[in-house]
This record gives sequence, structure tokens and C-alpha cells, in this order.
Amino acid sequence: MRPAGRGSRGRLTAVLAVTITVLIAELVGAAVTGSLALLADAGHMLTDVAGLTLALAAAIAAGRPVRGRRTFGNHRFEVLAAAGNAILLFAVGGYVLVEAIRRIDDPPSVPSLALLLFGLAGLAGNLVSLWILFPVRRTGLNVRGAFLEVLGDALGSGAVVVAALVIAATGWQRADIVASLLIAGLILPRTWRLFRESVDVLLEAAPRDLDLAEVRRHIMAMDGVEDVHDVHAWVITSGMPALSAHVVVDESWGQPHGPLLDRLGRCVRLDFGIAHATFQLEPTGHRGHEHATHD
Repeated sequence: MRPAGRGSRGRLTAVLAVTITVLIAELVGAAVTGSLALLADAGHMLTDVAGLTLALAAAIAAGRPVRGRRTFGNHRFEVLAAAGNAILLFAVGGYVLVEAIRRIDDPPSVPSLALLLFGLAGLAGNLVSLWILFPVRRTGLNVRGAFLEVLGDALGSGAVVVAALVIAATGWQRADIVASLLIAGLILPRTWRLFRESVDVLLEAAPRDLDLAEVRRHIMAMDGVEDVHDVHAWVITSGMPALSAHVVVDESWGQPHGPLLDRLGRCVRLDFGIAHATFQLEPTGHRGHEHATHD
């Protein structure tokens, strides 16, 4: 993956416009019908508006040139936006669960035809947004989060449509509550995944698909390398892994260090997909002069 670029910004802007339109329609629908499912989907849409706004702002900020003390640029704004978005989604999912439990013993009467029309309108808007985001859904954590949100909205709108059909066919009003619980169930698990990934980046955890032991083995297999320690890997933002390592060079090797650095950089780039790597070449015994916090 790579950070969101200019194409993603244009698509995020279009999806934001569609989402605001659907949000207004569903808020009107919730007020007209008294449907908790529509209210839940509208609440989800509200967080999507906030999340998409943050995603768009983050994509713009990430594209600015590196200046001053922010030596990695503004790429972490994307991750902060994704974490904030996840927190908002947790709040919405929790509210829907509490409200559904409160209503289950005495469900309000919901007009099925109006619920169906508003549900179909929401579903149509979600499908348009999915079509817009689908080509760039893997270009960054924030864009992927936006895509997942819209996908969850589409499933939620589908649940509203099914609830309307059930109420129309059977008169069972609790179908609206069941739909709202389904929407909450769609919101919370994917929100947890997005939040966990965002926190991992902020805590500078190693990429989940990177085996540091395998990185060490690859480096140790190179001619002239006697040992490797202090191997650290982290993610600046989605699609931008970084790595640093202290490489102990065999003093009897007698070769210039430039070609070795080239091979080290090529190894982690081609074998592990890490383009930003820093290597400290050390003579034997130098580790004894390093600070105790080094591994």
C-alpha cells in the first residue's frame, strides 16, 4: 500500500458529498418514521461525515512537503484521523445497543413504506460511494477505513430495507430493533480492527506481516556481516514501513562499506518491502560502548 494521493482526495471529496446527502435523508426519515434502525444508520453516517472530513484533511496534509521538525512530513495525520474516526464509531455503536435494549419490550410503530423508501435511498447512496472508492480502497489506512465505513453503511441500509419488508409483510415491529442491532454489530468489530491498527502505528509496533527474526537471518547471511543487533521496524503511515539496525562488520573482511550498504538496502527493499532503512555499521566490540537500552 501507499499513502493516499491526489486521486484519493478527489474520490474522498465526492464520497463526502454523497454521504452528507444520505445523512440528511436518513435523519429526515428517522424523524418521520421513528425508526431506530434509520437513526442508527444516520448516526453511522454522521461519524462517516466526520471521518471522511478527517481523511480528506489528512490526505491533503500528508501531501505537503517535509519542513522543519517534522522530518517524516505529515503522514501521521492519516493515522490520527483513523484513530479519531474509530473512537466516534465506538460511541455510535454503543448508543445504538443501549437504545435497542431500551426499546425491545415496547417497540414503537414504524410505517413500513416510508422506512422502505428511506432505506432504499440510503442504499443507493452507499453503493455510489462504494463504486467511487473501490479503485483506491488499498491506497492507505485512512482510505481503507473510509471504504469499510461505506461498506458497513451499505449493509446497514440493506438491513433497514429488509426490516421494512418484514414489517410490511408480518407487522412485526421488532424487526426495526433487530436491524438496529445488526447495524451496531457491523460497526463495532470493524471499528475495533481499525482502532487497533491505528494504535499499533502510533505505538510504533513492527508491521504485522514482518518477521524481524527473518530480517536478521537475511542480513547475517551477507558476506562481511559478523552480527546484527538493535533491529527496529515501525510504520510511519500505511504503506510506509521503516527499519533501522546496527550491523557488525567483520574487521578482517577488508572491503569498502559502500557496496555492503547497497546490498543491505536492496535486501530489505526487495525481500521485505521496506524502502526507508537506516543501517549503522560497527566494528567488532563496539556494542560494549553502546547505551544499556540497546538490545
